[in-house]
Amino acid sequence: MTLQTGGAGTLASGEAVQRVTLVNAHGVSVGILSFGGIIEHLLAPDRDGRLANIVLGYADLAGYEAYNGNTHFGALIGRYANRIAHGRFTLDGAEYRLPVNDGPNSLHGGPEGFGRRLWTMAGVGEDAVRLTLSSPDGEAGYPGKLEIEVVYRLTDDNELVIEYAASCDAATVLNLTNHSYFNLAGEAAGSIEDHVIQIEADRYTPVDDSLIPTGDLAPVEGTPLDFRSPTRIGERVRNGHEQIALGRGYDHNWVLNGDAGILRRAATVHDPRSGRALTCLTTQPGLQFYSGNFLDGTRTGTSGTLYRQADGLCLETQHFPDSPNQPAFPSTVLRPGETYRQSTVYRLHLI
Repeated sequence: MTLQTGGAGTLASGEAVQRVTLVNAHGVSVGILSFGGIIEHLLAPDRDGRLANIVLGYADLAGYEAYNGNTHFGALIGRYANRIAHGRFTLDGAEYRLPVNDGPNSLHGGPEGFGRRLWTMAGVGEDAVRLTLSSPDGEAGYPGKLEIEVVYRLTDDNELVIEYAASCDAATVLNLTNHSYFNLAGEAAGSIEDHVIQIEADRYTPVDDSLIPTGDLAPVEGTPLDFRSPTRIGERVRNGHEQIALGRGYDHNWVLNGDAGILRRAATVHDPRSGRALTCLTTQPGLQFYSGNFLDGTRTGTSGTLYRQADGLCLETQHFPDSPNQPAFPSTVLRPGETYRQSTVYRLHLI
């Protein structure tokens, strides 16, 4: 295992951005930026041993700074991953208002979320990097000062492990995730509709016309959102089901089977052409599977190719969208003296 460090350029503010690259014994490599905690590349072998980058991104730091408030390629998301209805919630009798950036709703912490912050970065041995961030009371409308630590670790078992921890000085809500877009055929290989996915969930959270959960925990059975058996992503993505129409494809939260807080399998995706597969394990209660519906050909990716609809997919491990306004959902409240801890593992293998 090796850890390589270096500069990635400077932001418009003049602040320097660091890059750390972790490389394991099999040549699997992941690059991390201190800007946004972004996963810049993830190299994985196909069935013939050929390495390719399997995450979408930009060719340089300027691309991330200019556009990643919209696309969120590879970024750490907070304070609240996914949507909060109408940009407001009530906690302990007080109402808090957040910036809206997704129609009437607040998405991924607002237009200046954690994916656009400069994190402090330090190596942890040769196999991991630690990023820390202090979020002041009132930032983006959220209460309480928050101290966050995220550790990225690459193992010789071809696992990318992401460990999240946070504490606060006043009650707040918190939902952290990583927003990498995967294409197991390669970053510029085109549509992921031929990828095959299995999601370990019997239920999902249906959404309204602004993609806010209705509050129901609906069965996947009999719907195009049933991925309990391996299914080609494109098989039902054009189905006329109301939920598919609302999301322009898949952009929904699945209620993962098993107990939250315990690391368990959430999903497996594989690309039949290359043989590459990715299994996602998490301690989180939910998984947002997003099929890249809003990629519209206006962004040029890492290798100079325009990204179009369904050119990448996201497996965002998380609490449920809009949980602060949904008392029946698992709580996202963090209080002083408590420590927020979540773990996600992306395991690379071959099928």
